[in-house]
Amino acid sequence: MLGTLMFASKIAMDALPNIHLLGMFTLLYTVVFRKKALIPIYVFVFLCGIYGGFDLWWIPYLYMWALLWALTMLLPKNMKPKIAMIVYPAVCGLFGLAFGTLYAPAYALMFHLDFRGMIAWIAAGVPFDALHAAGNLCAGLLIFPLSKVLGKLQIRYM
Repeated sequence: MLGTLMFASKIAMDALPNIHLLGMFTLLYTVVFRKKALIPIYVFVFLCGIYGGFDLWWIPYLYMWALLWALTMLLPKNMKPKIAMIVYPAVCGLFGLAFGTLYAPAYALMFHLDFRGMIAWIAAGVPFDALHAAGNLCAGLLIFPLSKVLGKLQIRYM
């Protein structure tokens, strides 16, 4: 269900360029479910492949979301609320800013770009990455309050 929620949110927000709730959901699920968060994350990844076709754009999805999951796993588990309300949106926003750069090595390999070509590809995407970062930062503000709600639901129903 959680992976499907991620996928549905992506489809619902497709009209907005690089603005979505995926980073927020990835951090949220990881903060609450830790290792088990990989299940909904990869349900989402495979739903994207089924819906959009398992094409070249999809290959970086296999590692991109795992990178965000791993980064979130490195954060302290019991962060103080005032710190968490700053760190979670910051991580989410920085991931949005780095998205194109993290995508670039896979595309460079697939499209036979040299280092200069890869840097040019990254530079061309900076405006989109900036928009992605702003959207992720705003969505990231929801992570801490939603983690409290999802944590309570987890205790009550699991």
